[in-house]
Amino acid sequence: MVGLSVGEKHFIQGGIAQDLRSDGRKRLTYRPISVETGIIPQANGSARVKLGATDVIASVKAELGKPSPFQPDRGKVAIYVDCSPTAAPIFEGRGGEELSAELSAALQRSLLGGKSGTGAGIDLSSLSIVEGKICWDLYIDGLVVSSDGNLLDALGAAIKAALSNTGIPKVNVAASASSDEQPEVDISDEEYLQFDTSGVPVIVTLTKVGRHYIVDATSEEESQMSSALSVSINRLGRICGLTKRGGAGLDPSVILDMTSVAKHVSEQLLNNLESEISAAEACEEES
Repeated sequence: MVGLSVGEKHFIQGGIAQDLRSDGRKRLTYRPISVETGIIPQANGSARVKLGATDVIASVKAELGKPSPFQPDRGKVAIYVDCSPTAAPIFEGRGGEELSAELSAALQRSLLGGKSGTGAGIDLSSLSIVEGKICWDLYIDGLVVSSDGNLLDALGAAIKAALSNTGIPKVNVAASASSDEQPEVDISDEEYLQFDTSGVPVIVTLTKVGRHYIVDATSEEESQMSSALSVSINRLGRICGLTKRGGAGLDPSVILDMTSVAKHVSEQLLNNLESEISAAEACEEES
């Protein structure tokens, strides 16, 4: 936890009440965001996102696998987050493991619609190759390099950037003699299909401090929160997932208001993120 004096706590809470935060931002303003893509050559796609002093990396690896018998026409996606012990003192020992598990589960819910898969932001049917027999399995790894609050939003942005940087090899399927046989596949070394990220949402976390809520909270601001609501929203304004943190309960009317604010804020985040991704990919092509 961030160690703050009583005066510092009052300063943070008072500033948020006055719509002027410690770093000069308003309640619903993000810190500057920067994106680098293609930073891990051996991955199918990768990106690094910096949100203020929060610094995270996401990578995507695609491997051939077998679809689940319950969803034979879809591929599979696994998300795992690792918190580097050097990113924050709290990550040393068990603290990092617990937060890693919490962030992985929250991203799974936000991007894949939980266990049911309803409302999934990643189109799993696009990963199917031969129904019931072969599909792509995507392994998405996130790494927290430096932590200064709002990790979930930063990781969500890094995953969206890494997926937009992901090329999946083209697969040619040989016609099999019988439907029971496992079909033979030929994976191209030269032709790649660009992963469609148009439906992949961004995550907007609203952190409640006192009577007000803020976006993109720093570690100091998070230490003063009563609760936080993370809403994943795609370009169409559809909500793909909700995650709540903090011990304090939220009135249903407050949750409705927070999701409405998150929808409004998500446009600003999506526009900034997409322009940064385009700029990063242009830099990558030049180099």
